[in-house]
Amino acid sequence: MEEQLRSVYIKRTQKDYSLSLKLQIVKEVESGESTISTCRKKYGNFDWENQRPYAMEKTPEQRIMELEAEVKLLEKQKAFLEKQAYIADKKAIFFDMMIDLAEKEYRIDIRKNSPPEQSMTSAVRKKKL
Repeated sequence: MEEQLRSVYIKRTQKDYSLSLKLQIVKEVESGESTISTCRKKYGNFDWENQRPYAMEKTPEQRIMELEAEVKLLEKQKAFLEKQAYIADKKAIFFDMMIDLAEKEYRIDIRKNSPPEQSMTSAVRKKKL
């Protein structure tokens, strides 16, 4: 029985329909005569009076579900960022230890302890005062 149904069914493509049929369907849809137009106006997301799309109002349950999903996403992002901050802190500690070891081993100052040079604009301001 199933074999008979499979052999009867033929998948249609746009090439199978004549131009006159396509034009007739378009005319019916545009004039509002087809059930497709009725369903689009009744259930679609288009404001037919103002000719622009509108968002259907969401029920409180839908809004709650959206907000819960957003909270879960934000919690995942927070956990990821906290993990990244933890790794960065560990790297900073490790690099400080490596600098300390290098300074002891080679007896040189790697870190600069001197204050930063003044910019040209601040030096000019001091001269004017």
